[in-house]
Amino acid sequence: MKRKTTIYVEDALLRALKIAAARTGQHDYQLVEEALRSYLGMELLEKAGSKFGLGEKQAMSLAYEEVHRSRKAK
Repeated sequence: MKRKTTIYVEDALLRALKIAAARTGQHDYQLVEEALRSYLGMELLEKAGSKFGLGEKQAMSLAYEEVHRSRKAK
């Protein structure tokens, strides 16, 4: 399910997003989703969930724990 949301970003970042979207033939939201998935490790999460038989809630819980752990380590 997709939801509409509002985010605030710097002008230069938004310009770069629009240029990248035009260059790749994608929509802005597709690049934002791709960047978020990459940052949050969603592809790894989906692979791990299917490999280890985790449900979505279990996998998300583990992912959030790992994100928090990695941010604390920085």
